Formats: sequence, C-alpha cells, structure tokens
Amino acid sequence: MLPILKINLTTNETEEFIIPKEWERNFLGGASLAARMLYPYLTKELDPLSPEAPLLFINGPFSGTNGPTTGRFTICGKGVATGLWAESHIGGFWGPELRKAGYDGLWITGKAPSQVYLWIEQGRFEARDAAGLMGRDVYETQELVRAELGVKGARVAVIGEAGERGVKYASICCDHGRMAGRTGMGAVMGSKNLKAIAVHGTHKIEVTEQYAALRSAANRELKQDNESKVMGEVGSAGAANYSEYLGAMPAKYYHQGSFEAVDNISGAKMTESILVGQSACQGCVIACGRVVNLGDGKKRKGPEYETVVGFGPNLLIDDLHEVVRLGEMCDKYGMDTISTANTIGLAFHLFEMGKITAQDTGGLDLRWGDFLAVRQLIRMIARREGIGDVMANGSRALGKAFGAEEEAVQVNGLEVAYHDPRGVSGMALSYATSPRGACHNQSDYFFVDWGHTYEDIGIQFFDRHAHAEKAANVARHQDWRTHFNSMLICIFANVPPATQVGLVNAQLNLNWTTADLMKSGERAWNLKRAINIRMGLTGRNDILPKALLEPYNEGGSAGYVPDFDGMIHAYYEVRGWDWETGKPKKEKLLELGLEEVAQDLWE
Repeated sequence: MLPILKINLTTNETEEFIIPKEWERNFLGGASLAARMLYPYLTKELDPLSPEAPLLFINGPFSGTNGPTTGRFTICGKGVATGLWAESHIGGFWGPELRKAGYDGLWITGKAPSQVYLWIEQGRFEARDAAGLMGRDVYETQELVRAELGVKGARVAVIGEAGERGVKYASICCDHGRMAGRTGMGAVMGSKNLKAIAVHGTHKIEVTEQYAALRSAANRELKQDNESKVMGEVGSAGAANYSEYLGAMPAKYYHQGSFEAVDNISGAKMTESILVGQSACQGCVIACGRVVNLGDGKKRKGPEYETVVGFGPNLLIDDLHEVVRLGEMCDKYGMDTISTANTIGLAFHLFEMGKITAQDTGGLDLRWGDFLAVRQLIRMIARREGIGDVMANGSRALGKAFGAEEEAVQVNGLEVAYHDPRGVSGMALSYATSPRGACHNQSDYFFVDWGHTYEDIGIQFFDRHAHAEKAANVARHQDWRTHFNSMLICIFANVPPATQVGLVNAQLNLNWTTADLMKSGERAWNLKRAINIRMGLTGRNDILPKALLEPYNEGGSAGYVPDFDGMIHAYYEVRGWDWETGKPKKEKLLELGLEEVAQDLWE
C-alpha cells in the first residue's frame, strides 16, 4: 500500500507513515489494517471529540483498481456515542482519488485553530479557510469547494451542520450522497474544526497483469449474477416486501410485526413510479444507487432499504415521496438515517407511553405516521434545538433522559438497523457481538437466513428460526465480512471466495488459500474485540435490547423470539472467548499471531 499522510491540525505539521509489511500481510487493508494502526491509541480515557482522538481515512489494496466494487474506503476512530471501536464504510470516488494523489490514507489528529478544509493534490497539502462554508449542507459544500479550487476531477468529503454541532451520529458524505453514516465520524471531523477534505491526483493506480485479467473476469461474472441484476433494477429497497413477509422488517419502532402498506414504499414501487436513473461507485458494475424525480423536475438521491424502512414502516409512514424527502434532509444535514429514524422512533414510542409529553417537545405532537413532525425533529436534532439536543446524543441517551433506557433499541450505544432477529435469528448474534455496536454490515447474516450460503468456506444454511446450532455459522460469516471490510469490497457484491483469493494473490503476491483469507478475518475480528475490551467492554455488553426479545403478535414471525442465552453461550465457545470476562482467550490470540494483544489482555 501507499504511504499514509499523518496530519496534525493543531500544528499544521505532516509526515508520511509507511505501513510495515507484516501488518499488510496480516491485515491487508481497510478497517482491519486501521485497527492494527490505531490499537495503541484507542484507550478508555480517550475522549473521541478531543484533539488527541485519531480520525483515520484509509483505502484497501483493491481501492480504485476497477476490480469488483472496489471504489470504497473506510473511516475509523473511536465511536462518539458508543465509546467503542468505530468504522464507517463509504463508496463513491473519493478513496480512489486519494490513492491517485499518492496516499492510501489520512491519519488526522489535533484541532485547527479556526474552521478549515484540506486540499491534497499530488502529495501537496494545504489547509484553507472554511468560514464561508459553515452551516452549508453537504451538497452545497462539495460544489463550493470544487468551484473555489477550479480543478476538474477533484473529489470532496464533507460534513454538514450535524457534524459541526457534534450530533453523535453525524455522517461524512462524498459524491452523490455516498455516506459514511454509522458511529459518528462526522462529529469527530467537526470537533477538529474540519469541514471538508478535497483530493485530486493523476498517478496511475498500478495493478499486476494477472490481477487485470482476473478482475475483468470477476466483473463479467458479477454483472451476470442474479443478485447484482436485482440490486441494479430495484436497489436494496427491493428487499422490503420479502423482509416484511418473513416478519423481519420491523414496524412501529420494533413493536409491530407487519406493515400492510409495504407495497407503497418498496423498491419495486420506486422503480415503477419515481426512478429516473442509477448511480454507481467508481468501477462498480452493479449501480445500486437510485436517482429519483418526485415530479418537480429535480433529480434526487433515492433511499436505500434502511432509509425506506426507518422513515417508512418504523414510523408508520406509507408515502414514498415523503420517505425520499426525509432521507434527503438527513443527508443534507449529514446524519446517519438509521440512527436518526431509530431515535425518532423511540421519541414517538415514549410519547405514546406518556413518558414524553408535548411540554417536552415544545408543543409538537408525536403521532405515528405524521411526517411533518418527523421533519421538525430532524431539524431540531441537526441544530440541537429543544428536545433535539438530547436526541442528538442517540437513542440510549434519549431513553435515559426520560427514565426509559430499556426501551431504546440499541446495542452499546449504536442503534439497531432494520433486520429484525425475530424474523432472521442470526441477526441476534450479529447485533450483540458486532465490534461497533448493533450493526448489520459487520455480518449481514439475514442473507444467509434467506438461503445465501458459501459452502466452500463452511457457511451453511440453517432455518431462519434456528438457535445455538447456527452460532459457528454466524462467526464464520463475521470473519468473511471482516475480509470484505479489509479489502473494501462492497457487501452487495456476490464475489465467490475462490475468486477473491485469486484476486488477493495476484495483486499482493501472496499464496493464500480460502482458509488463510478466513483466518485474516478472524484475526481482525478478535483484534477489534481486544480494542473494545481495553476501552471497557465486557461480556455483559453482549446483549439484545428488550424489544427484540418480546414476540410479535402478528406477521411472519408472530410468537417467536430467539433463544439468545443459548446462542451467545454457543458463540463464545466457538469464538474461544472467556465467558467470565468477554476477552478472547490467550491461546486464541496466540493462535492468531496477536502476541502483543495477548500480553496486554492477560499479563
């Protein structure tokens, strides 16, 4: 990999960090390599919004190589609402452009004395005044920065008003609404007085001749894959109908197991009614991004599954146009749609319970299905006004403020996404053990529960309501997705393990097998666990929120809840983790080559 540019915003000093070859070999890149780089610096005492806190933008070894879905990068640090390991993945064109500028990452610390944006071109670094950009939305900011630079092809990563104000689930945006949404890295960026980072380069991204041949074949196969075709035609929101049928799409803030109006907000409805185009990340043959027109002649970003469900069934809104507008509001302010919709859902739920009143909301009635109230709450959160100030700290903080923390559907401070483990039980373990809090991308195991297996790496099919017997399967799937997040391949890309091993070996001059690939994923998964242990996590954190352990009365999963106790005990046994402390056992860490970590945790 190329050097990492370390930037201290306090002193405006820079230096290049060369990644040790051993780290590259053991962790490859992306979030896995970032965990190894940041391991010494992420402590329990570290305030994620302090100048000392690191903010690391990093590519993977395939970024920008035109391999299958490799236009991605990741942003890592310490989670603002969680206090745990944070990684947020994002597509678009910014990561490949940084690589063309001569760097595979930016390691940012310190705090600029005034508001700035960074300009990096062909190895040249400059901090520029950003006072005129403050309060601008993410799309305006990108355009203003590009206009000021006057450089064709410059790419800009930005925060919105939410990041400026420290909303704990503020996102970072680039290109046409590509979002690093989860874990609040936008708030970390804002705490450093950093509004945007513009990059441009003309260096050629080198690939081996063997890799070039393999990537072409892999892209051809991916383009013909059935999942790719469906994703291109109806986007990720195309899953809404099937998920609702299974009782895996939560409604009314995880308290209603079916949503009769699902056809009104589905990906198919979007395609038939308002879709006018598709958007793709750099080099991607799937093009899952939606471009829509609501009848006003303006082209907008169309919502993905999580946004559709979060602002649709979750809040009992059945108007697709309004769902689009609510998602767009979040994007412009720079806020994660999952956490925003989840936290608003909790506010509606507590209002219905009588724990929140109109006096608390400034006179705003929170009635299910009222999109005007949702609009107002989004504004209040982004600007930290009224009840929006506490909601900006996340659902756990909102629940605690009104004496109902147990009602918040979150794990370790990160809001649960919209794949309900009562419909697909494997997600119970995915949410409870994810290193960044409740997360569907560290293991989107619902796909496996739907029948998408990888028999050649031991990921088999179990009934969607199976229990402890699928614990080993979930662990293997987590290791598999950890590999994706190190190479920075999109999880929507159905690239077979054998193909991925061939690409890795060709580009990185390795001689790996699929077992080596899986071991690399397991190594990084356990390293992130160790980081969290050092920051205060214990086995008592591996739990599910109350709502997910209460059965639905209706829908495709009525009457069912996962046997979570049995599942988590089996998971610990498979992982080689100590039940009393939650730590990976010493022998497991040594087996994975994590000697330093074993010493830190056990000696």
